[in-house]
Amino acid sequence: MTLGDILQPDNIVPELTSSNRWEVIDELIDHLVQTGKIQPEHRDPIVAVVRKRETSMSTGIGFGIGIPHASTDLIHDVVGAFGRSRRGISFEALDNQPVTLVMLFLVPQGQFQKHLHTLADIAKLLHRKEFRQALEQAPDAAAMYQIVRDNAGSK
Repeated sequence: MTLGDILQPDNIVPELTSSNRWEVIDELIDHLVQTGKIQPEHRDPIVAVVRKRETSMSTGIGFGIGIPHASTDLIHDVVGAFGRSRRGISFEALDNQPVTLVMLFLVPQGQFQKHLHTLADIAKLLHRKEFRQALEQAPDAAAMYQIVRDNAGSK
């Protein structure tokens, strides 16, 4: 599953308001609730599972990228939300730099291979400097979505 498979224009937040990794997890999950990707009653348990995963090791992988993720039995398909912060977010990233691009995704419980492949695909794509720069410079969510579609495609 690629970034192009997961994202839709309404899953992109071009101006995150969060200042740290815990706030951005809440902000992106709240966005998934608002867009109907997560049931409102599942919000708190999903926040808890993502925070638990994040506590074990930061998903700030460097280069201004954060990829918080988790598995849960509260969803049936991979869902995700992508956000951009022009200010940068304190994420305790591996390179100790602020994070500007955050891709939160959730995979149904028990789909370990899909989880690993999705994570690898997203990380590989976001490691491309030209792709990150295009996303950072895009004027809005629609433009960001088009950049994702042009670069990630779908399988």
